[in-house]
Amino acid sequence: MTSTHEVATEVLDSLTPQIRTCIERLRSHQSEEVNLFVCPIASLLSWSLKKPWCSSNYPSTKLAAVLVLLFERAGELRVLLTTRSKSLRSHPGQVALPGGKMDVTDADVFETAYREAHEEVGLPRHYPHTHTICTLRPYISSAKLLVTPVVALLTDLSVMNTFVPSPGEVDRIFDHPLEAILDPPLAAKEDLAPKGSADWPYEEEFYNYSDIDLPWLNNSTYRMHRFRSTAFAIKGLTSDILIATAEIAFNRSPTYERWAPAQLRTFAPILRILEEQTGFEDAVSGTSTPTPKVEIGVPSRLSSAVVSAEK
Repeated sequence: MTSTHEVATEVLDSLTPQIRTCIERLRSHQSEEVNLFVCPIASLLSWSLKKPWCSSNYPSTKLAAVLVLLFERAGELRVLLTTRSKSLRSHPGQVALPGGKMDVTDADVFETAYREAHEEVGLPRHYPHTHTICTLRPYISSAKLLVTPVVALLTDLSVMNTFVPSPGEVDRIFDHPLEAILDPPLAAKEDLAPKGSADWPYEEEFYNYSDIDLPWLNNSTYRMHRFRSTAFAIKGLTSDILIATAEIAFNRSPTYERWAPAQLRTFAPILRILEEQTGFEDAVSGTSTPTPKVEIGVPSRLSSAVVSAEK
């Protein structure tokens, strides 16, 4: 099932040929379909998640969305990112995409993603120069939030001069070349965080990874990708979403090995396992972006082990 969104021809014509091709690929992206839930709305299968959110198996209080805001600068496709406030209880200081939990008043994940971007960085609501491109399949956060990425294109970059980090939620607003997520050395021209600093404590120059065993998830493994940026390392849920976005946009695989041995690569088996588990933990409070240690939802009993692995 495709979910192509209308984008005016003049908008596409304003892009360089390479970037236009990237956006066209994203517009025609076909998301993974999962028929695990009995739901009265077909849009759930395309992950638009319009109300009623409606799965008897997955709580509506655990739905969330993030905005993957892309833009072209100097012939390069870039993505807007933030660092979470160091005063936050969950994942302080980490890199995130604007977004958070659905409010009961949100009509769908698009409204959630744009509302959160407005609250976190000041992107105007219903801004005419922001164009919805597609949604990706959902990801499960460490708090077991079902997080849907909404991909959008920003065509008037002057509005970025008005962006202001939301006090108490966001410390910094920055951006990163999307193609460097597939080929990390492409970020060499950026003013990267100093090597050996708290923001990049790894020996590698641009990219680092580690594999995490998940016995609770059918003895699968998870590969934690980390990318050096101008701020904190891009990793976890944020890195997974950006890898997927970049793979679609540039129609190629990363220069590194994407998957760990025995890693679950599609969404259906992950949801099936979660569905079999009893008792969903309460999601993190507030509207900040869930930026977990792992994409597929580390239960609280494993959180400390994952934190140790990250140190």
